[in-house]
Amino acid sequence: MNLNFSETEKMIQKVAREFAENEVKDLAELIDRDSIFPEDTFNKMVKCGFTGIGIPTEYGGSGGTDIEKVIVVSEIAKKCAATAAILSIHGIFGQAILKFGTDEQKSKYLPLVANGGKKGAFALTEANAGSDAGAVKTRAVLDGDNYILNGTKCFITGGGQADYVMVFASTDTSKGIRGLSAFVVEKGTPGFSIGKIEDKMGIRASETVELIFDNCVIPKENLVGVEGKGFKMAMISLDGARIGVAAQAFGIAEGALEEAVKYMKERVQFGSPIASFQGLQWYIAEMATKTETAKWMTYRAASLRASGENHTKEAAIAKLNASETARFVTNLALQIHGGYGYMKDYPLERMVRDAKITEIYEGTSEIHKVVISRAVLG
Repeated sequence: MNLNFSETEKMIQKVAREFAENEVKDLAELIDRDSIFPEDTFNKMVKCGFTGIGIPTEYGGSGGTDIEKVIVVSEIAKKCAATAAILSIHGIFGQAILKFGTDEQKSKYLPLVANGGKKGAFALTEANAGSDAGAVKTRAVLDGDNYILNGTKCFITGGGQADYVMVFASTDTSKGIRGLSAFVVEKGTPGFSIGKIEDKMGIRASETVELIFDNCVIPKENLVGVEGKGFKMAMISLDGARIGVAAQAFGIAEGALEEAVKYMKERVQFGSPIASFQGLQWYIAEMATKTETAKWMTYRAASLRASGENHTKEAAIAKLNASETARFVTNLALQIHGGYGYMKDYPLERMVRDAKITEIYEGTSEIHKVVISRAVLG
């Protein structure tokens, strides 16, 4: 792996950094406070080609690899984790269609979700099927030329905004995870509705909802791949999603570190900037070391994914480490700010809240420890 960015990657980083500073930063507090989906910002990300990174140009995408996706997501996460989450999780749908979809599905959906302005979502989780995906109760029954879906999904990021949702349902309950299949359900399909909209602690502008399927009729050509392969498809898709969460997490950490450095240089106590105090200097050293480690673990996983190599363990390591780093760094950055950090005048209290979810969604830290230990132990 080359640890130096190419000229193209440097250009993408510059564009993403300027976008985050000019289009994202000033809205972060508002959209967090009022739980507002940043529709205008999303459309601007579409125009910049961010939503199409990783989708080949022949399908209307921007091309590029997972490296570029990590660059863009992390730069945006420095200023607003919710906006970064929206971009990152939107991409899971397109990547799943690209890898597992039919030629017809690729031609139909990819141009729309890449740079066409349409939104995608990924619906696996249920009330009793979080870490245990084999407990999914949503059913899909073939009836002539259609499948009939019945069930409820919960904690679905972007589900209320999505034009297309990849839904995982059991087509054979006797087979457990080997009976799971994946389907594309389009917004407006009869029998498909939005239930509870969650009132969350963090990433509040990234909508999280319940999805309800009540005799929802979808054409059988909306089956993605083949029946019974849904679990494997979900796990492969989640490997990529975990790299995206790791990018969000180390981006949050970088943003918090930048805020801490700025504050320490400006804040004067006992006649000197607090940056001159050794104890706080050591905080900065710890924060910088952990952030750099998380960053390059994430790029390592993204590099393996981009080259087509197995990266399940590396994605889990990157996500586990980066999420714990985000929590650690934001907490210390808030501590450095003292009472001011606890107030909404500064972004640290939001960053602390946003960081926590990275230890939970797309697989909890505990699940990642299971994945890593199994890979190491064999």
